[in-house]
Amino acid sequence: MRLGIDFGTTRIVVAAVDRGNYPVVCFDTPQGEPREWFPSLVAVRRSELLFGWDAWHAQEDPDATIVRSLKRHLQDAGPLTRVEIAGQAFPMLDLLTGLCAALRLALLHKSSLRTSEGDPIEVHLGVPANANGNQRFLTVEAFQRAGFRVLGLLNEPSAASVEYGHGLRVARNGKPKDRVLVYDLGGGTFDASLVDVEAGRHVVLASEGIPSLGGDDFDDVLADLAFEGAGIGPDDQASLTQAEWFRLYEECRLRKESLHPNTRKLSVDLEAAREGWPTVVIPVADFYRRAQPLVDETLNAVADLIASSDREVECLYVTGGASDLPIIARELRDRYGRRVRRSSYPHSATAIGLAIQSDADAGYLLRERFTRNFGVWREAEGGRTIIFDPLFLKGTPLPGENEPPLAVGRTYYAAHNIGHFRYLECSHTTPEGRPAGEITVWDDILFPFDPALSQVPSLANIPVTRYDWGPAHEIEEQYRCDAGGAVTVTIFNRTAGYHRVYRLGRWAVPEAPLVPGRKRARRAPRKS
Repeated sequence: MRLGIDFGTTRIVVAAVDRGNYPVVCFDTPQGEPREWFPSLVAVRRSELLFGWDAWHAQEDPDATIVRSLKRHLQDAGPLTRVEIAGQAFPMLDLLTGLCAALRLALLHKSSLRTSEGDPIEVHLGVPANANGNQRFLTVEAFQRAGFRVLGLLNEPSAASVEYGHGLRVARNGKPKDRVLVYDLGGGTFDASLVDVEAGRHVVLASEGIPSLGGDDFDDVLADLAFEGAGIGPDDQASLTQAEWFRLYEECRLRKESLHPNTRKLSVDLEAAREGWPTVVIPVADFYRRAQPLVDETLNAVADLIASSDREVECLYVTGGASDLPIIARELRDRYGRRVRRSSYPHSATAIGLAIQSDADAGYLLRERFTRNFGVWREAEGGRTIIFDPLFLKGTPLPGENEPPLAVGRTYYAAHNIGHFRYLECSHTTPEGRPAGEITVWDDILFPFDPALSQVPSLANIPVTRYDWGPAHEIEEQYRCDAGGAVTVTIFNRTAGYHRVYRLGRWAVPEAPLVPGRKRARRAPRKS
């Protein structure tokens, strides 16, 4: 059984490969109702962990604390990151694995799929286009630990472009040819990709993303307006528990999703969060006015991609659950007119595209690119300055699934007893080559340049010093990047004849656990 899984911030959507068709999988809720999605929810009830529909069903339980939008915290997480829920700290990777395991059980026993426990489940997974290497690693690791066989990762807007191209291929008798800009506004992230679509070949030309902007932020805006209308100040807001924040944001999400183009007012029942709080009536115009900067951020990213194109963009393809908001459609059509085309499957286009990509008989070839610059800090000028050495530049084409990995190497003579490698990713670089924009700092690697240290299990407590080597020691770094964007490095001491292999990622434990569910800090708006 092959599946495409859109591991969304608020909902997980699954599409299956079925003899050239790609149906969306229906799940049975605890009430026996079919839903074309699985909740991305984790809950704690006393010391018990609940996932998916069990967590969803616990909303009315006063002893349960539910975590909403856990995926939003992946951009700052590593495998040992802990998450605080109801005063208890849980490893992030354990929570993700538990959620994936609950999804697998639901697929086997409580879904429209025809499969059994012994059948292998092979999947293509969707990740945000702006996802850093840590997010990609955690996503793959959790699904593999839960018993899935992961065939590959695909950026979400790229997967949506496959769904678009498949429909176009059928409509045009196998000969589509378009330059498409995919506008993908999900629950937790915004992504946009410029893609050339021609028959079964899709080439990603460029991508932009905002990792901290999605439907959750519009819920946050609505909550702020409700607090203002009710006269509830910062002190009372700060007193809300995780469980109360969850109920408040769910109330705001439901009211937001009920909007249609003719809605003039909406009501937010704050008693959903805390008994005795009032219901507030908010003019929709006020909500749209307050949300306008969020919409503008997405439009700036779209404008940048269109400006980078060397020819006309034929279609602006709109997908993602949060793009249902009427202000989104209005703003896009005001700017781009008839080029705007909304997916017929806005909530499932990514999952369908992933399923198509996983179908060996579909005949689609997708060429992804690095969406960030990845590199390492190095000393220069005899240690007098530090420079950024970009190993894989943003825009570099990734290898296909059956192609050899990208390879980059560095060779030099060591000047220290220990090599201290500090890796990072960044969304942009300055004209001088310095990291800029969204920056993700990865953990450090320590490699023994001095052969006397080659058998030492941990170099953490040994100071890095310049060393009088006598004969120079030649060091070689070999970097490999696979189709999913995962990077490994092999570091050799060629002179002494030993090496070590590292899978790069973020491994440190934060000083304090992440605490989801609390009010989010406002970001500085993205400028065009």
